[in-house]
Amino acid sequence: MTSKLWFQAGVGIILALVIIRLFIEVQAIFDPLFIIAQTIFVPLLLGGVLFYLTRPLLYFFERKKLPKWSGILSIVLLIVLVFWLLYVMVGPIVSDQVNTLVENAPEIIEGTEGYVQYLLEQRDRLPASIEEQLSGVTEQFGARAAGIGTWVLTFLMSFVSGLFTLVLVPFFLIYLLIDHHKFVPFISGFFKGSRNRWIRKTMHDVDQTLQAYIQGQLFVSFLVGVMLLIGYLVIGLEYALLLAIIGMATNVIPFLGPYIAVIPAVIIALVQDPIKAVYVIIVMFVAQQIESSFITPNVMGNALDVHPLTVITIILAAGNIAGLWGIILAVPVYAVLKAIVKNIYAMRQEIGHTVVKDVD
Repeated sequence: MTSKLWFQAGVGIILALVIIRLFIEVQAIFDPLFIIAQTIFVPLLLGGVLFYLTRPLLYFFERKKLPKWSGILSIVLLIVLVFWLLYVMVGPIVSDQVNTLVENAPEIIEGTEGYVQYLLEQRDRLPASIEEQLSGVTEQFGARAAGIGTWVLTFLMSFVSGLFTLVLVPFFLIYLLIDHHKFVPFISGFFKGSRNRWIRKTMHDVDQTLQAYIQGQLFVSFLVGVMLLIGYLVIGLEYALLLAIIGMATNVIPFLGPYIAVIPAVIIALVQDPIKAVYVIIVMFVAQQIESSFITPNVMGNALDVHPLTVITIILAAGNIAGLWGIILAVPVYAVLKAIVKNIYAMRQEIGHTVVKDVD
């Protein structure tokens, strides 16, 4: 019985639960490690994203027989140039739109509150459940309007703190570019024979999965942002560039991102001209249809091979467990775990075939 897969899986699950329980009991011992991990998490994550975006350039420079230090220096200078161009070309426009939006925030909230009040006046025609939900909306908007100054101050403080954290990003990027080839040999060096080969193949599959997801998702998000910007400019929506950037940023969240991005655009459109809210929804719908039907299949293909229903379930569960970061990281983490499990299954199948041949 001990050789059965279901028995081994059950023992593994029980041991994992026991380890988790023991870890929870002595969690205070690991608090310093948690603080360190939280400090380096965002810089390491952003450094990893930049690494997967720039690694093809490093390989290109190496094929051209350039020294590694020269290729890395060229990549860093190129990143600085790109951010400088964005700052010069896009920064002033975004800054003006943000300042205008902050100044007009009370008016926007008041306008939105007016629409909510209209819905409340029609609540006798609505189901009881919807009526209860709408009852507290006006108070919430009032509270948000009263505390908008505090919210802006908190946001600015968090932004400044984030800038200090981002100083670490270039260091992580440079060290990843320099030493990334040493990671797999270091890990696989603890194993011999077939296990060594399996570790190398598994880590190669994980690497390819992360590369496909990061490069593909960011490119798709950029194209979606461009389509939204064009659509918003065509319909004459205020803060078009800012809202397009928000749409581009939220598009990294599969399926839920577009619905999150359309909310601020619809609110601003309602205040500007109610009919524009319909145009905004049409623009978002057209952009997402183009993205899901043409762009994503051709850019990412079946790199992740994850069913849409599975993605939705994973995102909802991860959001409840880990909040925003869970929503953002759920799909790539699932894809990595899936790649590992597939390699484990393939290894077991290979061992099973070997045993059968030996018996024969």
